Amino acid sequence: MERVEHLLADRVAQAPQNMAVSDHSGVAWTYADLDRASDAMAEQLRGAGVQPTDRVLLLVENCAAAVATLYGGWKIGAVVIPFNARQNAAEVDRVVAHATPAAIVATSAASPDAHAHAERLGCKEISGDFGTMMLVARASDPDPVLEDVAVLLYTTGTTGDPKGVMLTHSGMRFGGAASAKLREMTSDDIIYGALPISHVFGLVSVLTGCCVAGAHLRTEARFSAQKLYDAAMDGVTIIPAVPQMHALVMQYVKEMGLSKLGAPKLRYVSSGGAPLDPAWKRKAEAFYELPLQNGFGMTETTSGASATKNKTVGTDDVSVGPKTPGTELAIDDKAPGGNGNGEGEVLVRGPHVMKGYYRNPTETEKTLSADGWLRTGDLGKIDAEGNLHILGRSKELIIHGGFNVYPPEVEAAINDHPQVIQSAVVGRTKDGDEEVLAFVQVSEDDAPDIEDLRAFVKERLTAYKRPKHYVLSSSLPAAPTGKLLKHKMIDAFADQLP
Repeated sequence: MERVEHLLADRVAQAPQNMAVSDHSGVAWTYADLDRASDAMAEQLRGAGVQPTDRVLLLVENCAAAVATLYGGWKIGAVVIPFNARQNAAEVDRVVAHATPAAIVATSAASPDAHAHAERLGCKEISGDFGTMMLVARASDPDPVLEDVAVLLYTTGTTGDPKGVMLTHSGMRFGGAASAKLREMTSDDIIYGALPISHVFGLVSVLTGCCVAGAHLRTEARFSAQKLYDAAMDGVTIIPAVPQMHALVMQYVKEMGLSKLGAPKLRYVSSGGAPLDPAWKRKAEAFYELPLQNGFGMTETTSGASATKNKTVGTDDVSVGPKTPGTELAIDDKAPGGNGNGEGEVLVRGPHVMKGYYRNPTETEKTLSADGWLRTGDLGKIDAEGNLHILGRSKELIIHGGFNVYPPEVEAAINDHPQVIQSAVVGRTKDGDEEVLAFVQVSEDDAPDIEDLRAFVKERLTAYKRPKHYVLSSSLPAAPTGKLLKHKMIDAFADQLP
């Protein structure tokens, strides 16, 4: 079986002195350095008693040591669970209880949160070619079900039964290769790595794609607009991000009195995780002076299931592109939220679809059909050119007055306002109906008047789609990726809602 760590072996054999990974602490490793660091971590894990198909929980914020831990775990046949250290203690304990890891490793030198979790869980400091980390061994048993599995990714914000997504070595290799080909990555590229490697976008499309191409990954522990700007000015060639990251760096540069980024070597910018709207896309493309590529994927698909390859700026294409090579797409327009006329739940099938949810056959059966189709929970349609358009999440669909309201459409209208940074639209059940609520991020120094914003949106949306209430704030609840956490909006701003 070809495994993810074999990609690293290929790079070491072909170009050991090429840059592999660097981080905010000043670490700068070649592929040969990364190989040695991961060997050292593999020895630490063996010494802790970790065996093939054992689980290794990696409490992580992006850094070179985290990359060494991933490859070190894979080299001894372990299944790594990269889990964002910024999650709270209850969320960490929930994963520990469900996955029963044989070892817990923390990127303590790169993350105060990881250090705090490590101390609470009884980890002790270790050091080696990988740097300084913390580790504790625990009682556990290997699990043959995980023979071909590289990672377990626990989905953010889940409730009820844990959902650890089993991603295979072959699926990760497929996804990394697809990403590298799509972005035309080469060993001359420097990819900005602020997307957490505890999430599939950062782990597969970015990190694994880099290793496939032999590119240099410049990691960042935590996203900030200033750090992204500084990296772009310092030679980064590829920026993969989510729309919220783009919105924040555009605001940062605007506050500097500039209208364009002006990055000297930047050649490729992509967006994922949320639909685009034409006006915002044109604004972003003018800012970067490059086409803004878009795509669709999720944890359960390992990598992108569709992606654009636009060559020019200023197009009205806000699709997530045609299916990627090796992927099958279909629409179930009879599913909840579907209209029976070509709009409905997006289905995906291919070699990159997850193996299932670990120790959760009930959820696996709900999501994966016997013939391999994955029910994504996203609503979409496929146009005459074969491009997929995402309408929204089926669970986020708002039904107001008997009409379907798709939050991305409402957000697009709000985000078009020049004083709006970004927005999140959710539904709230009231008096037997659902009302539309808008949470809007604005600058403290340049906030719009709510009534002006209401009038602005009125010109762009029919009556049943317009928000009933607006909440303006200088910040909104967000995940480490920058993705807005819609399920937390109502509680976070309860005192501002009637």
